[in-house]
Amino acid sequence: MGILTSLLAGLLFGIGLIISGMANPAKVLGFLDLAGHWDPSLAFVMGGAVAVGMLAFALARRRTLSMLGEPLRMPGSGVIDRRLLAGSTLFGIGWGIAGFCPGPALVSLGAGEGKALVFVAAMAAGMGIFELLEMLTLNATAAHDNPAPKK
Repeated sequence: MGILTSLLAGLLFGIGLIISGMANPAKVLGFLDLAGHWDPSLAFVMGGAVAVGMLAFALARRRTLSMLGEPLRMPGSGVIDRRLLAGSTLFGIGWGIAGFCPGPALVSLGAGEGKALVFVAAMAAGMGIFELLEMLTLNATAAHDNPAPKK
């Protein structure tokens, strides 16, 4: 049941991205072009998404299980730190250069968009590098905190 629900949610999300124009890099770049021919239509799409998200999070905070009976895991930290700011900056730069963010990139990839393939490959490589660096950092921290016993 969970896989079917995930599939339906993903399809609904993808259709919403297509209808709203968020899967069209030219429309996204038009929205980001504040100094040129700015297209404000995506601001309304984002505003609607934020409103729905706020409602969904408010409801989720009152629950311990999802509607499918799975445990709800809310974000654990509300701290704005260097890592969050750096990641947000990289995300924004990539979005501005390519006109894609992850969701619309996957929708465009499914539609056969060649530029989306390059973006998704770069995104996957970036996520892999992040995971590798996280693993190396955790291992280095563990080795520092728990040094090997001396003989």
